Amino acid sequence: MAEIRTEELLMNIGPQHPSTHGVLRVVVKVDGEIIRDAEPVVGYLHRGTEKLAEDLQYTQIIPYTDRMDYLGSMLNNHAIVNAVEKAMDLEVPERAEHLRVIVVELNRIASHLVFLGTYLLDLGAMSPFLYAFANREKIIDLFNRICGARLTFNYMRVGGVKWDAPEGWVQDVLDFVTHLRKEMNMFHELVTGNEIFLERVKGVGIYDADTALNYALSGINLRSTGFNWDLRKNKPYSIYDRFDFNVITGKNGDCYDRYMCHLDEIVESMKIVEQAAQQIPDGPVMGKVPKILRVPAGEYYAAVEGARGELGLYIVSEGKDKPYRIKWRRPSFVNLQILPKLLEGQSMSNLIAVLGAVDIVLGEVDA
Repeated sequence: MAEIRTEELLMNIGPQHPSTHGVLRVVVKVDGEIIRDAEPVVGYLHRGTEKLAEDLQYTQIIPYTDRMDYLGSMLNNHAIVNAVEKAMDLEVPERAEHLRVIVVELNRIASHLVFLGTYLLDLGAMSPFLYAFANREKIIDLFNRICGARLTFNYMRVGGVKWDAPEGWVQDVLDFVTHLRKEMNMFHELVTGNEIFLERVKGVGIYDADTALNYALSGINLRSTGFNWDLRKNKPYSIYDRFDFNVITGKNGDCYDRYMCHLDEIVESMKIVEQAAQQIPDGPVMGKVPKILRVPAGEYYAAVEGARGELGLYIVSEGKDKPYRIKWRRPSFVNLQILPKLLEGQSMSNLIAVLGAVDIVLGEVDA
């Protein structure tokens, strides 16, 4: 029988592919159904956030952070105000700290629900998407009441938060936690034991802790390998050291572990929200801060645990009201770098399963 002649083929996945969650383009070299090489092409959403910040006062930068990881805007707000407060050694009122923790952890839950819904949708399951977004909508409604926005919140300020919670809001947060706790069982019944889902994700996209560290991965992409690292525990900031919660880790570092870490982290975030809401004191929501913020001359770095990993801000200041230079450590951008290694040797059918489990947001990748 004559040998069949084949050749490698270059394919473009994106930038308008429905499963790339934004405008990511992946150039894939395939041999039949097997991926030989993959190259992410980024930059389609680049807006020059860091350069723009050089002409803005620190408070004016906060709305720009909403556009980075637009699924975790509260976390982005927290990253910049936390960095400036540490650089200026400012105190934040207790009530504001509790409100921050509540909205940040609610936003982490909302972001993980988007992961859950869209990941399952990528793999061909429609119902989990509807249930996940129905619950996320309840969080967005809570955000709308406290800050007047549903996506770009611009809620935090250096020294506190923009507004206090409206009457009854804290109790509604506690009621939502009770509701979501019941819903989590439904997600496990609907998805976690599904044999088709398990076939798509178990043993797919595996890497170990050493590989994750060599790629500087953080967040769930690191913890899914079993490496226990969470800035809320390992380098506590805000008032996280007062709350009882566990750091969720996986075992095998595959797509299934990353899925499970997302679900289990929702449960842990609910614990934090519940404790913060029960302990929230009365008092002011803004501390004493200068009208014009001038970070002392020098270089500073501070980070928070974002929904996708270590979200850090490096500030170079000349002592003026605007930064000389800022640099964001964006977890989505860093975590995306491992994608070519994960895809090499995989079948094309696994591409979306692997990419979806890395859980990137293109607004944060490109900034």
